[in-house]
Amino acid sequence: MTTPSPQQPPRGPLDRLLALGTLPVAALALTGTLAAYITLVAFGNLTDFGTNREFVRHVLAMDTTFGDKDVMWRAVGSRLLQDLAYVAVIAWEVLAAVVLVTATVLWFRALRSRTEERTPYARYAKYARYERARRATTLGAVMLMLLFGLGFVAVGGEWFSMWQSSKWNGLDAAARNFTLAGFVLLLVHLPSAQWTEREREREQEPEPEQDTVTDVNSRDSARD
Repeated sequence: MTTPSPQQPPRGPLDRLLALGTLPVAALALTGTLAAYITLVAFGNLTDFGTNREFVRHVLAMDTTFGDKDVMWRAVGSRLLQDLAYVAVIAWEVLAAVVLVTATVLWFRALRSRTEERTPYARYAKYARYERARRATTLGAVMLMLLFGLGFVAVGGEWFSMWQSSKWNGLDAAARNFTLAGFVLLLVHLPSAQWTEREREREQEPEPEQDTVTDVNSRDSARD
């Protein structure tokens, strides 16, 4: 007579809701938020090309700064170079948007592909799906941090003295974007059972006992 296996209690609406309170779900939500934001930024710059082009032109020309002759030699007065810099910014935004949208899709697929199998292959496949999503989010977030941190804060703010301008000053917006991308980057690198389970299981795998190995060798020698 076999003993029936215990069944899990039925899950209510609250349990289903609380099941969403995991780090992978948060990573999906915030990666999607970051992807939506930079997609809208790139779309706005493409459809309303002239507005931010004027911003880039004034920043590079340094025509609204204090006019200190010791730094004005850094100004870029060529309209061609100014517009090329603006196009490069838009291209970087589009590329970052593609990466982050891809990361969002990878997170969604990883969450939907939950499996109850406990085979080594199933555990590795689950870990690999989360790892791909984390790497894609990491790449996209770092791209945004480079754009707003290096491009706007360091180059625009310091090299072209954007901080001196009261009208064409994008440092506050750049700082917000840098902080948002940095927060998402930190979030996806927090420890979670979903993507550290494989490492823990590897550490917990029992090593073969020395006595067992010795007994096997003794039996083999006796046969010889």
